[in-house]
Amino acid sequence: MIASIQGQLLSTGRDYAVIAAGGLGYKVFVPHPTLERLEPNAENFLHTVLIVREDSMTLFGFATTSEREVFEILLTVNGVGPKLALAILSTLSLDSIKNAVIAGRDEILTRVPGIGKKTAQKILIELKDKLKLSLDTAPVAGFDDINTDVLDALVALGYSIVEAQTAIQSLPSNAPPNVEDRVRLALQYFA
Repeated sequence: MIASIQGQLLSTGRDYAVIAAGGLGYKVFVPHPTLERLEPNAENFLHTVLIVREDSMTLFGFATTSEREVFEILLTVNGVGPKLALAILSTLSLDSIKNAVIAGRDEILTRVPGIGKKTAQKILIELKDKLKLSLDTAPVAGFDDINTDVLDALVALGYSIVEAQTAIQSLPSNAPPNVEDRVRLALQYFA
């Protein structure tokens, strides 16, 4: 199968990139954070997964092997197909997914378009074993209830979930413990 692709970025769409390699243009579906990192008219490298179905062959690309591994693990969850797995990786960072699984917080997964509470709970149950998380692993720092409220506020202001998560992760460890001040500090990240 196709494990990776390297070539020049020809064009992009909402959820895909066209990469020229070996005289062919490959349409590769990628998560939004990966799509934003691709450089136009430059050599780009993606780790890939080829999904072969009766009526199609679809190539999915990822910036890191960790993203590809989580994508493949998500595909093993009953009811999660490639498009939904890609939507999860487009909406949530790997740290957010890890935090959701460790803490059992289905509300993090319900932020992904197409995932309701029942599906989120099923994903969490199945991922707990498959992501090989040890019991002594602590949740990712910085995403407690206060930061969840900050995330919701930033999303309401029009920032994507990934942008909001990045801004929250940039907050200093001694940031004030209230939502308003944290939102103000997070907005400074975008300035």
